[in-house]
Parts: sequence; C-alpha cells; structure tokens
Amino acid sequence: MIKSQIESLRRELEQHNYNYYVLSSPTISDFEFDAKLKELQALEAQYPEFFDPNSPTQRVGSDIAGGFEQVAHVYSMLSLGNTYSMDEVQDFYERVRKGLNEDFELVCELKYDGTSISLTYENGLLIRAVTRGDGEKGDDVTANVKTIRSIPLRLHGDYPASFEIRGEILMPWSVFDELNREREAQEEQLFANPRNAASGTLKLQNSATVASRKLDAYFYYLLGEKLPAELHSENLKAAHSWGFKISEATKVCKTLDEVSGFINYWDVERKNLPVATDGIVLKVNSLNQQKNLGYTAKSPRWAISYKFQAEKAVTRLNSVSYQVGRTGAVTPVANLDPVQLSGTTVKRASLHNADIIEALDLHIGDMVFVEKGGEIIPKITAVDKEARLLIGDKVRFIKNCPECGATLVRFEGEAAHYCPNENACPPQIKGKMEHFVSRKAMNIDGLGSETINLLYQNGLLHNIADIYNLKIPDLVLLERLGTKSAYNIRDGAEKSKEVPFERVVFGLGIRFVGETIAKKLAYAFKNIEALEQATFEELIAVDEIGGRIAQSVVAYFTDEENRNTISQLKAFGLQMSLSEEKMQAHGSALDGLSIVISGTFSQHSRDEYKTMIERNGGKNVGSVSAKTSFILAGENMGPEKLKKAEKLGVKLMDESTFLSMLNL
Repeated sequence: MIKSQIESLRRELEQHNYNYYVLSSPTISDFEFDAKLKELQALEAQYPEFFDPNSPTQRVGSDIAGGFEQVAHVYSMLSLGNTYSMDEVQDFYERVRKGLNEDFELVCELKYDGTSISLTYENGLLIRAVTRGDGEKGDDVTANVKTIRSIPLRLHGDYPASFEIRGEILMPWSVFDELNREREAQEEQLFANPRNAASGTLKLQNSATVASRKLDAYFYYLLGEKLPAELHSENLKAAHSWGFKISEATKVCKTLDEVSGFINYWDVERKNLPVATDGIVLKVNSLNQQKNLGYTAKSPRWAISYKFQAEKAVTRLNSVSYQVGRTGAVTPVANLDPVQLSGTTVKRASLHNADIIEALDLHIGDMVFVEKGGEIIPKITAVDKEARLLIGDKVRFIKNCPECGATLVRFEGEAAHYCPNENACPPQIKGKMEHFVSRKAMNIDGLGSETINLLYQNGLLHNIADIYNLKIPDLVLLERLGTKSAYNIRDGAEKSKEVPFERVVFGLGIRFVGETIAKKLAYAFKNIEALEQATFEELIAVDEIGGRIAQSVVAYFTDEENRNTISQLKAFGLQMSLSEEKMQAHGSALDGLSIVISGTFSQHSRDEYKTMIERNGGKNVGSVSAKTSFILAGENMGPEKLKKAEKLGVKLMDESTFLSMLNL
C-alpha cells in the first residue's frame, strides 16, 4: 500500500515537472506541487526501503528543449527551498544562526517570476547564455538572449576578466497582455502567466520572434574566481555599475523583524510592479559565510525563498457553457456567482478541456476555489467537497457541437475537442472570415466581427471568397452600414489583392498553421498549386513542420469545398505565388538539399544560417536521417547527432566550406 502510494506520487510529480519545465504549461500551482513534494519526501524518509535515485525528490526539474545545444554549467544551478509562512522563515533563520554561530546579515530580494538564465562574460563581452536545464547542464540560448535589450552585450567600468551572472528573464505585464490579446484573436492557446510566456519565448528557434516579444531581465547573483567584493550586496552594486539591471527592491537586513517588514511591504506593493513576482528570496550576505554553510544535494543552505500565496476566493458553480472558435476548438467556461478577486469581479473562469473537468470532479452547485494570483485568466483550482449538500449533476464534457450538433472529435495528442463541421458550423465560418480579414492576414478595413456577423445573417457572406463579391448597393441597404462604410469595405478588399502570398496562406485559416508556419510553407512550395499537391512526406521535410501540421495541411486541401474557395480567390486576383522579387532573392545553390545545423558558430548565428539555407533553396531539418544531405557542423556539436551521422555516413561541413559553397 505504502509502496504504491509513493510510486503514484512520483509519477504525478514527474508529470508536473514535465508540464512545468518542458511544456511550460503547469496544471497545478507551485504551492500544490511543493505540498506533494514534501509529502513524498516525508514518506521516503519514513520508508527508506523504497528509496529510488530517480525520484523527483532527488533531482532538479529540467527545462531542456530540443533544438538547442547542451552546455554544462561551471557552477551547478540548484533550486531554492520554498517556505510559505513566517514560521518557516524563522526556522531558516535559526538554522543559519546555529550553522554559523556568529553574526550575519540577510539580503532580501524580490523573487521575480520568470525563467532562470546564466550569462558568462569574458573581457567584458557576453559569450554565452544558458538556461538552468537540469541544474548540471542547460540549453545554449545565446542568440535569443542577445535580443533582450536590458541585457548588456558589452560591459563598462571595472569588471573581472571572467565571471558568471545569474538572473531571471521576464515578460512585462503590458507585453504579456498584448501578446495574449493577439493569440486570442488568432484562437491560439493563451499563456497562463508571464512566466510561461517568457519560458516559451526563450525556447523559440526564431530569434527575430524572440526580439518582438520585448523580454526583460533582472540579475541577482555573481559567480567567479575574482569577484569585486566579499559581500553579495556589494557585488550586486558592482554589477549594476557594469550595466546590469539589478532590482532596487533589495535590502540588507540584520534582524528577523526587518525581514518580516520587507515581506509584508512587498506582499502588497508587488501588485504595482510592471513585472510578475511570486515571493521574496533571502540570502546570507557574506560569501565566506555562504561557503561555510554549504549545500544540500538540491539547494544552498544559505538561501531560501518565501512564496506569496496566490489570491483565492470561493464561489458557486452555476453552469458550464461551451464556446466554439474558428478552428472548431470547443472551450468549456464555468459560470459563477460574482466574486471579488485581485481587484476585479470574476463571473466566469476557463475550464480549459475535458481532462481538467474530470480531474476536478465538478458538479453543478459545487463551491469552487477560484484563483487569479499570477494568472491573468481566472481558473478553478479545486472543489470544496465538504460543502456539498444539495448539488446538481456531475459536469460531463459535451459530445456534440453546441452550435451545429456535429459529433465532436479529439485528435491524438490534443487536449481539446473539435467540431469537424468546419464549413457548416456558424462560429467556425464567421471565425475564418474574421481571421482572413485580420491585420496580419489580408488586412481588410471595415470588416470587424459585428459587420461580418451582419453580412452572414443577411446571406451576403458564406465563405472568405464571398468578400470579393460584395456589391455596394447590397451593402448600403443594411442597417448600420452607410455608403462610406460600403466603399471602405470594397476598397479594402481590392487593396488586399496586393497582400503577399505568405499572408494569403496564413489567412486561409488552416488548422495549426500560424504566421511563421505559413511563411515556411510559402517559401518551401513557392505557389498555391505546389502547396495544394504537397504530400505528407514533402511537408514534414520542411523546417518546423511536424506530423500534426502536415496532416492538417493535407486534410485542408483534400476538402473539395476548400479547393473551390481557393479557385475563387485565384479568379478574384489574390497573390497565389511568391513575388518575383522574393524568388530572385533566393538562390539555387542548395536546391533539393536537406541540411541539419548542429553546434555553435563564430561567423553567423544558427538563425542566420537557417535563413541562408532557405534562401538558397535548401531545407532545414531538425534530425539526422539517411535523407540528410549534410550537417553544417560547428563547435560542440551534439554527440547524438554526431553518432548518428557516422552510422549513416552523413558528411559534416564546417562553416567556412559552407560559406564558400554560397560564394559568401
């Protein structure tokens, strides 16, 4: 019984670790995770016969992602122990006092809620940026980090010849809100909080997209052989003078009362900050005392974090409704008794998908815990089952589309349910039109969601091609549409015929094909005819196109109604191939070649090499196979890729040879 309980907890925590560090999509709060981890630690201590070296209690979670080179940390990046009460802070204080048996100071700092990063500088220049990873090694994300404006590439002042500095990469609230608004408009999954958004952004393969996300960074710890001071607080001041962003909300405390005052102040004041915080970090100020206190297997004995409690409220679940988006994804929404939370009135909360509903064991009439805290979207975190007296039916995810009645489907590997009736389900039809006319697609003025709904209800719009068949006399007769609005719509539609091919592909609204993937498809296949005839195998050979996307593209062009719509769009004169200018900008030196990039390079970044390959007719491929033409190999090439290349006889090419091949 005990063994089963321990193994069950391990499996659950391993899944949560994966969700958090790999998928950047946690399904439980930090508090819940830590509570489960403590439960497992207690059981393992009580029953040592069930010890497992691979238990979640024995390691630090990993955020290692595919596609980045692995770099070993010179100094391990360990996690901090967490506390949630002043009693636990006092316990930490007493452990430090007994461990040192001498006076000491604590530095109190804000615990920024982002993704950890370690930067290495040599002779004042940034040479490497590595994620925490598993604590021993992490992903080399130097190219992405260099796009963050608040991170200095070149230092000034009197700095050591070589050192490492650690910090937190963050997405400001304003940027996060705007990003989620854009994702919501495109019916892409929203980021739950700025931490996930920052983590997900840092793992993107396209550094230009990273740059557009306007990430920020604060730094909090220096490591190296010759640091400027023996006190941590003084080293932070020195780092600030070299050009690093160091939080002004840092205080040296000599007593526990001062620590308590700092925590209480920032528990309230943090809500006015431009970035997310989730607690306070306490560190012994003296580096010599830090050294004397040492480390446990997982964390330093000289530091700990105090985590703020997320704001929660209890309210009644009255009903669950279901929304259908343009891609057919069905989202369940909890309708609640109004409740105040983080300064706003909450009446609705997302339930995300069927798995979440099942895990919560929801019943109509349940008293539920709603949490906002660091989350921008209210969510139900638990049910007060002890409060159940007179409750209604168990909430079960619907089987049919609430709009058109079609039987819902769930694709393998997908959490969401979809309505497959994409050409006859009203929200999907109207959603596709709204997407088609949006700024990043065809950018047609005058056709907002209300106008599209009006035209659809009056039988003037049935699909996206009908937009180009709208007549001024028909439009001016409609309520709320005058002559000026009618001409704006017509002129906008005419102007959209100049929109480039890659944006037309995006505008088609093919499931899973976002802005970046649409551009990849357009440049790989050059025109709509080639894309329409592309096979699954040809599609997955394109950089960043996986099986799910390839299947979706094939399914879209297999549908006769979609092919008819494209024929109409062609007839109306939309751009259905890459422009001559873009064609000419692409050479042919790498035509038909599939190339894997691996390692670090001195003359150009990995992203620059990817662009060169695409512009010269080649295809970027993520993994080595018998079909790989060659590997563009830099320093520290991945050992697995090297081993596979040797096994399959795939040749390696250094960057000088590659550039000569392109006459560069």
